[in-house]
Amino acid sequence: MELAHSLLLNEEALAQITEAKRPVFIFEWLRFLEKVLVAANKTDVKEKQKKLVEQLTGLISSSPGPPTRKLLAKNLAALYSIGDTFTVFQTLDKCNDIIRSKDDTSAYLSTKLTAVACVGAFYEKMGRMLGSSFPETVNNLLKSLKSAESQGRSEILMSLQKVLSGLGGAAASCHRDIYKNARSLLTDRAMAVRCAVAKCLLELQNEAVFMWTAELENVATLCFKALENSNYGVRVAVSKLLGTVMATALIPKQAAVMRQNVKKATLEEVLELMATGFLRGGSGFLKSGGEMLKVGGSVNREVRVGVTQAYVVFVTTLGGQWLERNFATFLSHVLDLVSHPRATQTHVEAVYSRRCVSFILRATVGSLLGEKAQIAAAKDICQAIDKQMKAVETVVNDANVENKSGAAEVAASQHVMVCALQELGSLVQSLNATASPLIQEPSIGLLETVTSVLLHPSMAARLAAAWCLRCVAVALPFQLTPLLDRCAERLNNLKTSPEAVSGYSFAMAALLGGVHQCSLGIPHAKGKMVVSIAEDLLRTAAQNSRLSLQRTQAGWLLLGALMTLGPSVVRYHLPKMLLLWRNVFPRSLKELEAEKARGDSFTWQVTLEGRAGALCAMRSFVAHCPELLTEDVIRKLMTPIECAMTMMSHIPSVIKAHGAHLKASAAMVRLRLYDILALLPPKTYEGSFNPLLRELVAEFTLTDNSANTTTSLLRSLCHYDDSVLLGSWLQETDHKSIEDQLQPNSASGSGALEHDPSSIYLRIPAGEAVPGPLPLGVSVIDASVALFGVVFPHVSYKHRLQMLDHFAECIKQAKGVRQQAVQLNIFTAVLSALKGLAENKSTLGPEEVRKSALTLVMGALDNPNPILRCAAGEALGRMAQVVGEATFIARMAQYSFDKLKSARDVVSRTGHSLALGCLHRYVGGIGSGQHLKTSVSILLALAQDGTSPEVQTWSLHSLALIVDSSGPMYRGYVEPTLSLVLTLLLTVPPSHTEVHQCLGRCLGAIITTVGPELQG
Repeated sequence: MELAHSLLLNEEALAQITEAKRPVFIFEWLRFLEKVLVAANKTDVKEKQKKLVEQLTGLISSSPGPPTRKLLAKNLAALYSIGDTFTVFQTLDKCNDIIRSKDDTSAYLSTKLTAVACVGAFYEKMGRMLGSSFPETVNNLLKSLKSAESQGRSEILMSLQKVLSGLGGAAASCHRDIYKNARSLLTDRAMAVRCAVAKCLLELQNEAVFMWTAELENVATLCFKALENSNYGVRVAVSKLLGTVMATALIPKQAAVMRQNVKKATLEEVLELMATGFLRGGSGFLKSGGEMLKVGGSVNREVRVGVTQAYVVFVTTLGGQWLERNFATFLSHVLDLVSHPRATQTHVEAVYSRRCVSFILRATVGSLLGEKAQIAAAKDICQAIDKQMKAVETVVNDANVENKSGAAEVAASQHVMVCALQELGSLVQSLNATASPLIQEPSIGLLETVTSVLLHPSMAARLAAAWCLRCVAVALPFQLTPLLDRCAERLNNLKTSPEAVSGYSFAMAALLGGVHQCSLGIPHAKGKMVVSIAEDLLRTAAQNSRLSLQRTQAGWLLLGALMTLGPSVVRYHLPKMLLLWRNVFPRSLKELEAEKARGDSFTWQVTLEGRAGALCAMRSFVAHCPELLTEDVIRKLMTPIECAMTMMSHIPSVIKAHGAHLKASAAMVRLRLYDILALLPPKTYEGSFNPLLRELVAEFTLTDNSANTTTSLLRSLCHYDDSVLLGSWLQETDHKSIEDQLQPNSASGSGALEHDPSSIYLRIPAGEAVPGPLPLGVSVIDASVALFGVVFPHVSYKHRLQMLDHFAECIKQAKGVRQQAVQLNIFTAVLSALKGLAENKSTLGPEEVRKSALTLVMGALDNPNPILRCAAGEALGRMAQVVGEATFIARMAQYSFDKLKSARDVVSRTGHSLALGCLHRYVGGIGSGQHLKTSVSILLALAQDGTSPEVQTWSLHSLALIVDSSGPMYRGYVEPTLSLVLTLLLTVPPSHTEVHQCLGRCLGAIITTVGPELQG
């Protein structure tokens, strides 16, 4: 490569190397030239300019790949700007002739693309110097735009962006033409084209005043349409365009305003336009920007997420000072979004909208405002909460409870409260000790305002207020004990109000959950206070039916929260706790049978909620006080737990007798039971394995569930590195919290405190600002899958075979969407079981068990759903790991080899190439050494399939897995692998992000394997 390091291309050296290595040699020379041109003596450059121009323009027709053409264009433009410009128009004409050419063969395509790139680079570097030729150039580019294929369209648009950037206001005569031609491509089928248009229009709006005046509404509509069915890259590019245009419309750029008499848009107009996108349905709607959408239909999630990002761009562009001055208006606007009926048509949609609004507030208030401005913002949020709460109180105090609009107002206010209180909590926590003026100034009344929401009619708002108080206590630990005392006192005084019992118990539980974050802790006696309040609530629950449910839930919630204080506090109360747990369940089977015939639907609801609460407190005890789990304590815990397991079989008849509204309470009991069993040693309940497994399998195969609910655990059970195959590498981006709601087959993004109040006292998962438990339907399936993985390794081979055969039957019986849901859940459970076997160092079982498992897994390697293929590959690898026999591994590898040699469809090729990677990953280099040569040669061949980026992605990913797991055994294959990686890096279009990520992974793995020797 040293031979490539010269000002002129070393044509002799180039002629002597093999055809395959020439592109790398040329690229290396262009890289060297880029550095040397800037530093070289102008006279030297001018001397050799003629030859250099010849060499560089000669390369245009050598079909260079994307990175080469980018460098070539950059160097040619740099050469002219450093040396003489005599022949620049000649070169420009030559490029224009190539662009005009009618030759549309694929071989000529990269020559055309290179010419287009050169034109863009010339104008970007030399701008107005080429001014006289620009109308013809723009015309030529726009003409070819109409007939170009997707790669051509992208390249032309990027070139136009550079022309606009280089010419600035001088290109005004072409602005409208470019706008007209580009805007229709903002909804192009190819995502890379949409991105390129967004970037081109972003450049255009710097000078084209009409875009943010007369055309403002049309630009907004276009952006909303472009966000439909978009990918992450498009959402980022389009939101940047939309946010910037809106900011410019509000505060135009000085130079543009000087030239024309511009009518500025008002803040209300701009915000209303953006709101139409946030609340928008499908295509074709905008009657007028000011008219809010009254039509039915669901909101398009991709549009909402894109517009959410645009709000952040809008505020960021206008800056921190603008936000400081206009915060009250902006806050009122975004909170109105989440109270709009279109944003909250279903519970899940409401949760998604809340996530979006919280994201807008966090990304602006949290990162643009200084300490003083954040305190001012917190005051504004307090006022907004106070105003909402007063409106709610008016509705609640209104005797006419049947008032429908009032009920809708209260329902909408809960979402506003959740967003406002979460942001207030985050603000206080980030301000930390400097937040004390907010608490101490009576005029702000932060604590009074937040505490007042504990009496809100909606549980979601009460939980958000409790969470906000926990944030205050963590930021200002000296407030923790007084807050606990105040809540305890109010709870005692307002015992007859269901909302007060619920709200103040939430607040106390939240505060107890925050103790571990406060180094000062709380006085020891507070534990005793909590126990006596909880006992009192449970004891008096039956006295007043209006309060039974709230008191029962509150009592157990407080006891669950108490457990988080750890063994030193809980030790003193353990005998009492064991008694309470025993008393909440029937003492014998006879009592259990007898209670089925008793009670009405309400008493059953209270009973089920009470038992779910008791199990939840038990789970909290087992999780937070493992030191107290002696054999004797476990034996005493097992009495109520075994009773709960037996009760499970009675529940369906109770629901049948008393109504379907008990289903949620019954599901909560099952969730709590699965949760606690997963934490206990399986041998403590091995006598109940059979009925328990029947229950678990029925749960995740959706036997008694008409909804097609899927587990959320599949992604986490697949290997983290496989996320590139599923597009979930978004987990590493700033937009994760809102992009989550667009992920298929998962409830991610729909977490909310009201789905499980006990999460108010638990520790928050890393990376989350607020706990977000998933909806109950999903949580129960998740818990059943997790417990299945714990129990499976302890079950006899006979039962394993029965279950695996039953799974195959369940998949066969289900059809369409339901089949996908059942299959997803079953695969997650199988992965969970295989993981459990590996952790227990157990084997899968004899031949018939393996055969049944293999049939199940192999069938899914050809499934059209990528996440199922991914899970099947992972399951195959894990099976090889737990079987651990060379013949079994050889059989599986051979099956995939044969499939890959004959298969022509994308689905089979991707599934089986991943299977090879996973086999190597879990068996390691030594276990799979004899298959290494075949695996590598097949994957290298598949990775060259330029017609399918998906096949390239999966095969390169598998190749990286093999390189990683083979270690030194891979040395013999480094040369062909490296050669392929370099070739692909020089030819794969940049729009194929996943392919590039996998190429990076392959390179990383090779560097790890070969180490420092790679330099040679």
